[in-house]
Amino acid sequence: MDTQFQAVPEASAASSAKTPDEIVESCFVLTAEALKSSGAANESDILKALGSVREGQTRGEPLDMLETLARVQGHDEERLGAAILILSDAVASTINPIPASIPFAGKLIAPSAFYDSFDAMHELGKALLTPVVYAEDTDAIGTASINPIAAQMLGDEIHLVVGKRFGIRPFITAARMEYESWAFLCRKHFEL
Repeated sequence: MDTQFQAVPEASAASSAKTPDEIVESCFVLTAEALKSSGAANESDILKALGSVREGQTRGEPLDMLETLARVQGHDEERLGAAILILSDAVASTINPIPASIPFAGKLIAPSAFYDSFDAMHELGKALLTPVVYAEDTDAIGTASINPIAAQMLGDEIHLVVGKRFGIRPFITAARMEYESWAFLCRKHFEL
């Protein structure tokens, strides 16, 4: 693993017993590594974006690595969605299997009962900017984001928490969504 992006020792996808801040930092590091390994951005831009998202985290203002990188690369609002899609596809290409994209995510109803029952997962979703897009009781739960690593990490945490509380293994889906739906759901779910 390339350690130049790493601030928290041993950042990895395995997330049990980590604090929310450590999970978010792991997401930043893994995303930076995926961006570099896929060739989606140069190291200088990745480091600038990484600095910005870390500063946002320190201020309590969640920022997404892909959106921030697209802005660092100089994309204007008109082209931001297309630029983020390219970055999301590049990051997704480093994951096996590649997370599906769900274009209808913005039309799904917020799973209020799930968020009420799992407040810590709602807060982690906010920190990762990854909404839960559906929750069929605790048997089937879906997360989605422009950043597939963030969606996967929230899904992993939900799997652990639901398993610990109820002794069941829910079916978790981590998916990608397009920028406009993601921005809409982040405002709706997290009041951003």
